[in-house]
Amino acid sequence: MAYKKVMEREQPESSPEGLRLRQPNRSQVVLRMECPEDLVAEDHPVRVIWEVTDKLDLSGFYKGVRAREGQAGRDATDPRLLVALWLYAATQGVGSARELDRLCREHRAYQWLCGGVSLNYHTLSDFRVGHGEALDALLTQVITVLLEQNLVQVWRISQDGTRVRACAGTGSFRRRRRLEALAEQAKAHVEELRRQLEEPGESAGVTARQRAARQRSARERQQRIEQALAQLPELEQQQLERRIARAKKAEKVAQLRVSTTDAEVRPMRMSDGGSRPAVNVQIACDPQSRAIVGLEVSNQGSDAGQSEPLRRQVEERTGQKVREHLLDTGYLNLEEIEQADQEGRTLYIPPKPPKNPKKRRSPYEPRPTDSPTLAAWRQRMGSEEGQAVYKLRAATNETINGDLKCHRGLHQLTVRGLAKIRCVALWSALAYNLLHFATALSG
Repeated sequence: MAYKKVMEREQPESSPEGLRLRQPNRSQVVLRMECPEDLVAEDHPVRVIWEVTDKLDLSGFYKGVRAREGQAGRDATDPRLLVALWLYAATQGVGSARELDRLCREHRAYQWLCGGVSLNYHTLSDFRVGHGEALDALLTQVITVLLEQNLVQVWRISQDGTRVRACAGTGSFRRRRRLEALAEQAKAHVEELRRQLEEPGESAGVTARQRAARQRSARERQQRIEQALAQLPELEQQQLERRIARAKKAEKVAQLRVSTTDAEVRPMRMSDGGSRPAVNVQIACDPQSRAIVGLEVSNQGSDAGQSEPLRRQVEERTGQKVREHLLDTGYLNLEEIEQADQEGRTLYIPPKPPKNPKKRRSPYEPRPTDSPTLAAWRQRMGSEEGQAVYKLRAATNETINGDLKCHRGLHQLTVRGLAKIRCVALWSALAYNLLHFATALSG
C-alpha cells in the first residue's frame, strides 16, 4: 500500500489517463551485493596500471612510512596504491588532488583501485609532491627496462622546452620596496595573531584546529614573501651581467619584480604571444620509439644553455652515450657545437637566418670566420640528409608536448616551487611512457 501511494504521488499530472508507464521511484530502498573486483571489466586500462606497479621497484616510496608492527598508531596507506592512483589519474588528465579525492569516492575505476581504502586530498596531495627522488628513480627504472628490451635507444635524442602556466597570478609580482614593506607587515601580523590567540578573552570560541590553521596561514605568507626577497639578488646580478654585456650603463638596470605567490616562477612569453607566470619544462625523447628519456624543470624563459644538462642527465640515467642531439634554434651556441664535435657528438640545430640577406643569402653558407667544425655544421644542416634528420624533432617533441598538456594534466600547475612542479612533470612523463609501453612493462 505504501509503495502504491508513493507511485501515485510521483505520477505526473500531465500523464494521459489509462496508460501504464514505468516511472522512476527514488524513494524505494534497493539492496545490492557487489564486489569491488566487479567494478571494472577484465580489460579495463586501470588493471594494466595496477599490474605495472607490481612489476616496478617502489622501495623508494616506502622509506618515509613510519607505521611498524608492534608500535602504536594507525596503518599507513600503501604507497603502491598511491602510485597507481596518481599514474592512472595522469593518464586521464587529472591534475588536482581534490579532483582525485572526488573520483576515488564516485568513479568506479578509482574505487576499484582503492579497494575500500579511504583517502583524503591531503594524503594524495602530500604524496604527489613529497617523493621527488623516488619519482626520478622510477623514471630511470622504466627507461632501463625499455632499453633492456631494445624498445628505446638514446644514441639519438630530441629535445624541446614547453612553457607551463604556473600557480601564480600576474598581479602577484612585486618590486623590492613593496616586498620589504609586505615582509614587515607579514611579520607584524604573525606577532599580532600570536598575541590574540594567547589572550583568553580574544581567543574564546576559537578551536585548536582553527588556531593552528590561522597561525600556519600567516607563517606561510611570511615565508613566501621572504623567499621572494631572497630571489632578488640573483636576478639583479643576472640582469646586470646582461646589461654590461650589451655595453649599457649599470645604473639603467630596471627594478625587478618577484611573485609573492611563488617566488621561483618567472613571467614567460607563451605560445599565444602573451606573457604570464610559467616554468620551462625541458623534455628529451627518443625520436624512434617516442619515449621520454629525460626531463628537467627550470624558471629560465629561454632554452639557451639547457641542452647540455639534460643530455648529461640522459646519459646518467641510461649509462649510454648520446651521439646525435636534435635541437631548435633557441638552443644555438657555437661553442657547444665546437665542444660536441670534439667529444664525438653531432648536433642537429638550424643556424639563424642572416641579418643582411644581400651579403649572405643562405644561413647554410659557411662564413669566412667559421672554423672547419662550424662550416661542416652549416653544410650538414643545409643538406637533404641533415634536414630529414632534423624533421624528426618536430614530429616527436611537439606531439609529446601537446600530449602532456592536453591529456596528462600538465596544462595548468596547482603546486608551488620548482621541486614540487618537477614532481608533477615526472608523474605526467611516467604516465605517458606507461601508456605507450604498458605491455612491455607489465609482462
